[in-house]
Amino acid sequence: MTDTQEYPWIKHYPEGVPATINPDIYESLPDFQEKICQEYGDAPVFTSLGKTMTYKEFDEKVTAFASYLQSLPGVEQGDRVAVMMPNLLQYPICLFGIMKAGLIVVNVNPLYTARELGGQLKDSGAKVLVIIENFAKTFEKIQKDSPVEHVITTQVGDLLSAPKRLLVNFMLKKVKKMVPEFNLEYAVSFRDALAQGASRKFNPVKLDRYDIALLQYTGGTTGIAKGAMLTHRNVLANLQQTGVWISGDFKKKTEVVMTALPLYHIFSLTALCSFLQWGARMVLIANPRDMKGLVKECEKQHFTVICGVNTLFNGLLNTPGFDQVDFKMLKLTVGGGTQVQKSVAERWKEVTGGHIIEAYGLTECSPGVAANPMNTPWNGSVGFPFPSTVVSIRGEGFKDLGFWTTPQEIPEHTGEICVKGPQVMRGYWDKPEETAAVLRDGWLRTGDIGNMDSNGRITITDRQKDMILVSGFNVYPNEIEGVLQSMPEILECGVVGVPNEKSGERVKAVIVKKDPSLTVEQVKVYCRQNLTGYKMPKEIVFVDSIPKTPVGKILRRELKD
Repeated sequence: MTDTQEYPWIKHYPEGVPATINPDIYESLPDFQEKICQEYGDAPVFTSLGKTMTYKEFDEKVTAFASYLQSLPGVEQGDRVAVMMPNLLQYPICLFGIMKAGLIVVNVNPLYTARELGGQLKDSGAKVLVIIENFAKTFEKIQKDSPVEHVITTQVGDLLSAPKRLLVNFMLKKVKKMVPEFNLEYAVSFRDALAQGASRKFNPVKLDRYDIALLQYTGGTTGIAKGAMLTHRNVLANLQQTGVWISGDFKKKTEVVMTALPLYHIFSLTALCSFLQWGARMVLIANPRDMKGLVKECEKQHFTVICGVNTLFNGLLNTPGFDQVDFKMLKLTVGGGTQVQKSVAERWKEVTGGHIIEAYGLTECSPGVAANPMNTPWNGSVGFPFPSTVVSIRGEGFKDLGFWTTPQEIPEHTGEICVKGPQVMRGYWDKPEETAAVLRDGWLRTGDIGNMDSNGRITITDRQKDMILVSGFNVYPNEIEGVLQSMPEILECGVVGVPNEKSGERVKAVIVKKDPSLTVEQVKVYCRQNLTGYKMPKEIVFVDSIPKTPVGKILRRELKD
């Protein structure tokens, strides 16, 4: 992959970045984690709620957790383990402990409703669930209908030192009332699981690079929630690709990373793994919605790296005190998940002195596909394909539309962005038809629309036409419409995304009433019971009829007005 005519982007790589990477340096993600921990030993790896853990301590707890999972009756190599918690010290321990035991990680949004959680657990067939107590009540509602056989519960302060651990857990449970009462059969505490695992001998597991490491759930390119099967090799390849991209500016055991994006999101999870290569210290932010708290952490930590989405950057810029933070150590800000708005990028540069480097990825690519080189000012593009990655713009009949050289040529060279590379998923879990729809001749059809100039720079002009992007999260009208349609008082409905300055887009629901007395508030209450916050319709409009095509398809473009 050295032909600069066929792959013109290679000429524009940062100095020292190779055209290809070796995705087979490590045998598996646990092999990577073990060797990294051996290399960095007593260096700090994670900070959470004032507690810092070393690489050595991290490795010991990963092994203990893996050993405990091996002891569970009925749990065998290749079984799935769901993790449902915010960014705490427990998260990376669970992540690598699960994989070290030869099991598959299923990341779950902790804000999911019982319906959403039940659907993901059933589809993945998860036998084990690790859940923070704050949301255990959610699981209790669907426990009997789920495939879960073993439950491990954890509290926010579980890995803090006493007496702070006891104080934090008491305050959250008894004073702030943030842990609803729950009753889960056979639940084991995370601290007990670690203690039991530490007292047992760990039995090493033979893992293949092509084994599944993660079932990362996404709406994908078709809108139905499904698990992207990401292998150890997929993720390891992306660690190498992103690692070499930033290698010119990074130094070992000196980087401090603000990890505010939730780790159940593939962007945040892979970023964390990638920064481990540098012996970095990750500051885990449990509640990124608390902007004042996040600004305080930024003041304390002298961070060098932050990854985020447009709404996070915008929120920080609009929080008092952020402009007073000392940014002299900041060397990298990465924006992904959704397009970074020009106004936000420009203000970020004004306040912090550094550019937001816009990148492009999707769950099916582990997730990184392309990025702008370091220190690139906002230009509206997502940069160049990563090493060992080929991007092609395809049109009707899967025809390669090639590159454009003058702006007048852009329309004829605009089509679906397709990706080929070692980071592309194996397919969707237990969904061969969905897999066949997006994987063709080694190419992943992303469903995103864009173009590529003669330098190989990619610009995204549109997304899969019906998808709504709220603060970097995919929201699909079909799911929202299904929930609304299950409300007896609604005759029919249509859902679209409309522009929103804060979140990029917001969900708009257009409804035809069956019951004339139905109110907006009743619809909101019903949605609140069945949908995560970012999927909630923020605008609800009642109409007499829904515009449709002659064959009965909803004309979504007319619902936007």
